[in-house]
Amino acid sequence: MSVHENPSYGARSRQARHSQRWQWLATLLASAALAGALAPLIARAEVALVTVDVVAVADGYRFSKLRGTTVMNSKNEKLGELDDLIVGKDRVLFGILEVGGFLGLGSHLIAVPYTSLQISDGGKRIVLPNATKENLTALPEFKYR
Repeated sequence: MSVHENPSYGARSRQARHSQRWQWLATLLASAALAGALAPLIARAEVALVTVDVVAVADGYRFSKLRGTTVMNSKNEKLGELDDLIVGKDRVLFGILEVGGFLGLGSHLIAVPYTSLQISDGGKRIVLPNATKENLTALPEFKYR
């Protein structure tokens, strides 16, 4: 006798499908209950907002105003221009400088820690102390991804 000729096969198959549906529904309901129980915990894990001194922030430097500013060294020699600012994944800020070349030809980009840049005169002057054209052009070239 084949499986299809056995009258109890169809009944057992229907029972198995019915049981699987109930198991699936029970799992779904348990998941929903668990998610509901965790919702208050998740809501408490939100980041708290911090009140910022907006006057102090407004006294800072806007990158849109700094971009293209000439970068000088301590001897008042032109080293290049500020091309960009990049925040690393570790939240450290870097200045991207365009150095070398002449009239934009033959230049390349380098990255320096933002903290090594001295910005003064309302952002109109940027100094990289003790740097020379030679040691900056010897740094590895920065490439955007």
